[in-house]
Amino acid sequence: MITWRTGTVVSRGTTWGDSHNGARELTVDLDRPLPGRAPDDVRARALAYTTLVGDPAPGDTLLLNCSALARGLGTGGYALVVGPVGTTPPDPRPGPGHLVKARYTPLQAMVLGVDEQESPHHDLLENADDIGALPVVVADLHSALPAVIAGARLAAARTGQPTPRIAYVMTDGGALPAAFSRTVATLRDTGWLDTCITVGQAFGGDLEAVTVHTGLLAAHHITHADLAVVAQGPGNLGTGTRWGYSGVAAGEALNATTTLRGRAVASLRISGADPRDRHRGISHHSLTAYGRVAHTPADIPVPAPTPDLENHPAWGPALTARIRTQAATLARRHHLTDIPADTDLLAALADTPVRLSTMGRGLDADPAAFVAAAVAGIHAQSLART
Repeated sequence: MITWRTGTVVSRGTTWGDSHNGARELTVDLDRPLPGRAPDDVRARALAYTTLVGDPAPGDTLLLNCSALARGLGTGGYALVVGPVGTTPPDPRPGPGHLVKARYTPLQAMVLGVDEQESPHHDLLENADDIGALPVVVADLHSALPAVIAGARLAAARTGQPTPRIAYVMTDGGALPAAFSRTVATLRDTGWLDTCITVGQAFGGDLEAVTVHTGLLAAHHITHADLAVVAQGPGNLGTGTRWGYSGVAAGEALNATTTLRGRAVASLRISGADPRDRHRGISHHSLTAYGRVAHTPADIPVPAPTPDLENHPAWGPALTARIRTQAATLARRHHLTDIPADTDLLAALADTPVRLSTMGRGLDADPAAFVAAAVAGIHAQSLART
């Protein structure tokens, strides 16, 4: 199940995050090549979560999990540092917290959860049961996060409203460490994102919570967010089957939002460039999660492109027609809302502080993917003002 190697650090690369939740890229030479590689092909990219394993230096010998790298996976294509061989990092400082994330794995992490008894927020959350009509955008893919925020910020600027305070509730369907996401680190550093709350088995956010429910309660009662975004971390898992994908949890997140009396906004996963028919127009992931899993009504913003946007080489009238036909299947349970989308919105997306990319495609190659997320942000911001 695990492809093990030891490796020697050749050089240190980019780092992001901070002492609370950081990551470091490394170049390493493996003790032997991975399966199918030439005998001298031993150099690899590695990633160290510095909070867990320290910050390795050139010459250090490391124990590495190379499973994803050996299989050629995209998002997880690193040799992951399990720990140093020899000297170990110092013990963490004593402190409160007994919430264990990534439980019973070799790198389980003990953190302080907002909802546990040792937390200063426990009394606040003990009987909390309402998020006060907080708008909550639920998305399938992590790549939707910056686009949702771009839409919300554009909507606020257009109406003369203050820039919204946004909390990201990161679920555990993808990467478990928040430190894996350079998107989150950059959005935090640039002030686009106020708080990251890691829930379930995910860990390393500004706040930790046990469930999506307590994550949303924390977003409202502790961070006083104007709106929240719920999505998994990087690394969506799919199997090409109706039910075998990690984004199915988006439907449950809508249920959680409505249960807590939030205003649920379902962001559609849309593509005009995906070669797989099941993901063209509105992905079957959205149609299943929102049409079958979500049992409570949500607002579903549908992009209504202006002619100048619809004439984009990667869009076209046929895509708009397909999206409308597919969206109509969700109207029985949810509230469909047409949101105008123009080239100004495209320009706002191009101005995000992170590189937009979904399934390896950028804004120019697949604008519909990011516009769909952005109109969800626009709609959520309109709800935040009411």
